This record gives sequence, C-alpha cells and structure tokens, in this order.
Amino acid sequence: MTARVLVIGDVMTDVIVRPEGPIVIGSDRRAEIRNRPGGSGANQAVWLAAAGVEVVFAARVGATDKPTYENYFRGRGVTPVLTGDADLPSGVLVTLLDPSGERSFLTDRGANLNLGAEGFPEDLFEGVGMVVVSGYSFFADGPRAAVQTVLKAARDKSIAIGIDPASTGFLDEVGPQRFRDWVGAADWLFANESEAELLTGKAGIEEQVRELGHQFTQVVIKRGPLGAVIGGEGGIAHSLPAPPVKVLDTTGAGDAFAGGFIAALMGGAGLDTCLARGIEAGGRAVQFVGGQPQVG
Repeated sequence: MTARVLVIGDVMTDVIVRPEGPIVIGSDRRAEIRNRPGGSGANQAVWLAAAGVEVVFAARVGATDKPTYENYFRGRGVTPVLTGDADLPSGVLVTLLDPSGERSFLTDRGANLNLGAEGFPEDLFEGVGMVVVSGYSFFADGPRAAVQTVLKAARDKSIAIGIDPASTGFLDEVGPQRFRDWVGAADWLFANESEAELLTGKAGIEEQVRELGHQFTQVVIKRGPLGAVIGGEGGIAHSLPAPPVKVLDTTGAGDAFAGGFIAALMGGAGLDTCLARGIEAGGRAVQFVGGQPQVG
C-alpha cells in the first residue's frame, strides 16, 4: 500500500481578474472576474488526490466556512484536517492576469495566519510517508512555530520532508537566509527559477542546484516552458524540457507540478519519470483558469 502524503499550507479563495487591457487608474476597465478555490497547500493536496495519492491536508479556515471546506475537500478525494478560526475569515487571493498568463497577487491570508499546533492531532502522521509544507506557512510567527514542530516530529519519525518556497515576494521580505534557517534540512525542495535564484544569490541553474543541495537532498527547479531539472550538491542529475502548450493562466502550475512529481515518486517511479509527470501536470494546469484540476 502506498504511503499517504501530508500537506500543510494555506486555504484561499482565488479571485482571478483578467482585464481586457491595461488598468485605467481612477476609472473603469472591463474584465473577466472569476472565483476559484485555491491556496498553495490546498492546490497541491487536490492535484495529489487527482493523481491517485491518499492525501491528508492540514490548514486553518474561518469557522463559518469550515463545514463547506471540509465537504469540498472530501469531494476532491482529500482528507481534511481543518481548524476553524472564530476571529479571522478564510484567506482571499486576488490574481491579476496579463495577456501572457503571468500573474500578480494581492493577498489577505486571513485565518491561515493563526494556524497553530492545535491543528495537528496526534494521529496526523499515521500512514504518512512524506510531509509537504508550503513556504507560506513560514512567513508568520504562529504558523512557523507550528510547522517547525511538525517538521521535527517528521525527522524523528524518518518521514521524508518536501518544501515549496511559494513566494518570491515574501522570501525577499524576510530574507532568503532567514527562510533557509527556519526550514532547516529537508529531503526535497520544489522551487521555481526565481525562488532558486533568490535563495542562493546565484544566476546559473547548475550553481543554484549545487548550493541548495547542501541543505536539501534533492533539489527540483521548475523552469516553466523550459521544463524542470533535479539534482543535489553534485549538480544537475536529470533535466527534461516541457512541450509547448497554450498558456491561459499560470495559477497553480507549480502546485500541479509538485502533485504530479510526488504522486509518481510515491508510486516508486524513477526521477526521470517523476520529472515527466510533474511537467505534464504543470502543462495541463496552465491551459485553464484556476489553480486546481478541473472536474469532469
């Protein structure tokens, strides 16, 4: 039986805005506006479940939204471990899309900021073979302390740890070395090129992989239309290109990649196959609006 994956991260409602042209300051611009379920951790959990992995997802939401979110995640094949916040509402992310599909974000993390140790019951690790943590969980004091406790327990239990840095904006704000110190040693890093450059201060991808390999046993760098690489302190071990696809919305593409990669990894696939599955999932994700796989 394949081990379960425990995902810890944010739950958000994504408000996706696609203007017809440049924003007109102080006036109107027609736009397509859609609400979608989102959040880096939530996206990864749903993509993993869609790939056939048994997933447990731990997060915090507004108390009044908790039953709705629990039903939603169960309906997507994810086992939710959610705590409700009586003071803060569930998180909201406004995504502004430009014509190329690239995104800019306005973030209100809401209840995610109060994620605490009470959200992690004693049986959370039962049957778990890997813990995946979104970097957003490190950017506030309370969630960071709670997640660090989980990571220590995972290390004590010899459970593999995967980290997704999640946000160049927040990484730059706190400082890359501080973030790396908060995370500590881990088995897997899933970073995009911008995150890898920020975390290392190096422009070359080979140098980035080697540098990050001193802290993370396996370093995966997602390169968008260029595909992805994997390696460690010895340098790049595998590299695969991405097939050309029409990009509609890059929201959740990295989360989809992680879901496809980790699903293949948990199934015992080789690293080349894991890269291919990750690239395939990321390529599907950019062809529709929203950060989670479409139903039907």
